[in-house]
Amino acid sequence: MADLIIGRNACLEALRSGRKIRGVLLQKRGKGNPGRTDAAAGSPPDGALKGIAELAAERGVPVEYREKRELDRLADGIVHQGVIARAEEYRYSNVEDILALAEEKGETPFLILLDGIEDPHNLGAILRTAECAGAHGVIIPKNRAAAVNETVRRTSAGAAEYVRVAQVTNLSSTIEELKRQGVWIYACDMDGSTCWDMDLTGPLAIVIGSEGRGISRLVREKCDFVLSIPLAGEINSLNASNAAAVIMYEAVRQRIGG
Repeated sequence: MADLIIGRNACLEALRSGRKIRGVLLQKRGKGNPGRTDAAAGSPPDGALKGIAELAAERGVPVEYREKRELDRLADGIVHQGVIARAEEYRYSNVEDILALAEEKGETPFLILLDGIEDPHNLGAILRTAECAGAHGVIIPKNRAAAVNETVRRTSAGAAEYVRVAQVTNLSSTIEELKRQGVWIYACDMDGSTCWDMDLTGPLAIVIGSEGRGISRLVREKCDFVLSIPLAGEINSLNASNAAAVIMYEAVRQRIGG
């Protein structure tokens, strides 16, 4: 089964990452000039399409030019910017892969665990931050949570092609296994110690709860520490992806000695 990757950035990063791409469809405009695009429809400029076509050729990926209406149909309402790629079905990593990556890099594990994030936009934003922050991987539940799909890839601005994502059946059991391997588990939740005062330099996994319910009771009980973000306004919580970004970059600051 093939995945559709829709939009300029997502397709570029999929090609750059080495993911197996079956083919690239580019929008054509007018007879005899298939490389031109319809700017009014939100397509990228000719140079961007040309760059995608050239990169695809370097990777040995077939390129076809199609009418805008065909791309519209395939994109099913998503803004495609004149490009859609057909890729092999997304393959999740496993937890062992993520820990192995940290070992290969000679770094202490830096993981993000998501306890029931259901909004694919939040998942995509978290993947983008995790990739930029140098996290070794993100772990998500298989059930009652967003999976890596086209919306996630698009929101992540291509980061989904690089950061390792593992799907697990039971997040609590995964936490227990990580603890056995020396990883400290930090829950981001209310009533915890201020994140600035926590030591985030060792092997750690940061747990971010769902948008409405937060971290489940059982998962929180499995965590070693609970940390919180100081809030000075009237609103008592941050969006899940924003909270994840703040905590991740506090960990980065500490880990690089800032």
